[in-house]
Amino acid sequence: MSRNFLFLLIGALAVCVVGAGYLYYVERQSGIDIEINEDGVKIEGN
Repeated sequence: MSRNFLFLLIGALAVCVVGAGYLYYVERQSGIDIEINEDGVKIEGN
């Protein structure tokens, strides 16, 4: 593997982790319950 590919892979993983953390933070702050399962997406608010 080339060095540039490894940097690209690490960068992509970092972006995914930051994005998932942001979505988790926003969900915790808003009081909205989001559930994803085989039936689809269910969103419930207060």
